This record gives sequence, structure tokens and C-alpha cells, in this order.
Amino acid sequence: METHLKILSGAGLLLMVAGAFGQAVTHSLFSPHPAVIGVQAIAVGLMAWARITFGGRSFHATADPTEGGLVTSGPYAFVRHPIYTAVCLFVLAGGLAHLSWPTAGLLLLVLAGAIARMLSEEHLLRQRYPEYSAYAARIRRMVPGVF
Repeated sequence: METHLKILSGAGLLLMVAGAFGQAVTHSLFSPHPAVIGVQAIAVGLMAWARITFGGRSFHATADPTEGGLVTSGPYAFVRHPIYTAVCLFVLAGGLAHLSWPTAGLLLLVLAGAIARMLSEEHLLRQRYPEYSAYAARIRRMVPGVF
């Protein structure tokens, strides 16, 4: 089961990268509009805050909960997956500024990849950290109070 979750997680990363790369290639990732720049700046700030809070733990291409305990402070006190939230927010801001069917498809790739990674990681986190279930019951995945 763990191997399947790691494969799903790796596939999720590939989907996220493909969607964001597709937006870059089609010039729908960035926009000079101040609202887009503002939202993307917030997304970068959220990602930086999450990485700093997460500490020296390394990034893995596939789901692999690390030693050191469950992180529930910083942005993790508001959403369970602030890095994936930041990526989705970043690409969504650019994509909405250049909305088209192809761009919507690329946004869906990023979101599907993020969901695959989140679900894989959550399953493994529940196995490694028994307290994860209580944390997940009170903190939403990406949008406080909603999802």
C-alpha cells in the first residue's frame, strides 16, 4: 500500500509541474495586473513561511513523512497543506487572468496533482503520527473552514 501511495504522490507532483509548466509556456502563469501580482506575492510568502516553519526537513518527490514530529505551527495552524495551497493559489491567479479552456485544463492538472499528493501524504502521516487524525479533524486542507 505504501508503494502505491508513493507512486500516486509522484504522479501528483508530475501533474502539478506539467500544469504549471504548461501555463508558463502558454504565457498564462503571470500577468502584469496588480491583483494577480498581489495574490502571487501572497502565495510566495505563504510558501516561504511554510518552508521556514517546516524547518530543515527535505523535500521528497514522493510522499515520505520525515522524522521530527508533526508540524502544526505557523501556517500549518491554519491549513494542513500550505505549500500545495500556495502553488495552487499562484497558478490560479495567473490562470484566471488568462482564462481559456486550455488554461482551465492546466489549472485542473495542478489541482488534481495537489489533491493526489495531499491524500497520499495524509494516509502516510496518519500511519506515522497517531495525532494526525485529531489535527486533520480541526484543520482544513487548503481553505480554513471550507476545504
